[in-house]
Amino acid sequence: MENMIYIVGMGPGREEMMTREALQALENADVIIGYTVYVELLGERFAGKELVSTPMRQEKERCRICFKEAAEGKRVALICSGDAGVYGLASLMYEIGKEYPEIKLKVIPGVTAANSGAAVLGAPLNHDFCVISLSDLMTPWEKIEKRLSAAAEGDFVIVLYNPSSHRRKDYLERACDILLRFMEEERACGYVENIGRDGQTAGTCTLQELRKMEVNMFTTVYIGNSGTEIINGKLVTKRGYQIEENTDICRNDRGEKSV
Repeated sequence: MENMIYIVGMGPGREEMMTREALQALENADVIIGYTVYVELLGERFAGKELVSTPMRQEKERCRICFKEAAEGKRVALICSGDAGVYGLASLMYEIGKEYPEIKLKVIPGVTAANSGAAVLGAPLNHDFCVISLSDLMTPWEKIEKRLSAAAEGDFVIVLYNPSSHRRKDYLERACDILLRFMEEERACGYVENIGRDGQTAGTCTLQELRKMEVNMFTTVYIGNSGTEIINGKLVTKRGYQIEENTDICRNDRGEKSV
């Protein structure tokens, strides 16, 4: 019988925001492995499972634990926040998995922060968009700058992951300075912190206001395209529909429409 590891996207972490497939994989698992914060987010439902966690920056160790447990015949679930294939551990699992050809991997999708945060803000991703991480831990800042410039020049809606940390306090400001070469100061933007978790906060602002805003690694930032507007406090990117003037429609006693 082939051993299997489920790589589970758990969305923001709340049970109601996980897919049924993700919950089923966690229910069936003998051991659940993940970053300490994500394991804690699972709550009481899975408290009876064998739970294994490692701190930040021990991703490779975490993945190898998965293969070790699976090789012992255990049903393993590796949890990642959001979607495991979007800045998650899915690719690393496949890379390390070359050493374990007898163990199969199955990725179970989850709701990534770009989508869950967009729902909080309104409809900012209703046209072409891109996602860029400002973390230069494994990507040189020079490459991040190029991607920011290209996305701005292409008039994409831009979602920024990892906009700040203790070591990178000015990275969002630096990113905004790059974007301001292509965009007006009044460009509509938004942000959501702790999406779907306790302490969730969100708001809209201009690009110039965003430049001086204090954010953290749990904040997702949205920069609109040239057609994005703030409508009744919500960040909305227009799809391009032509909206005609509203015409009142009523029905007669026979149910027939009349204008």
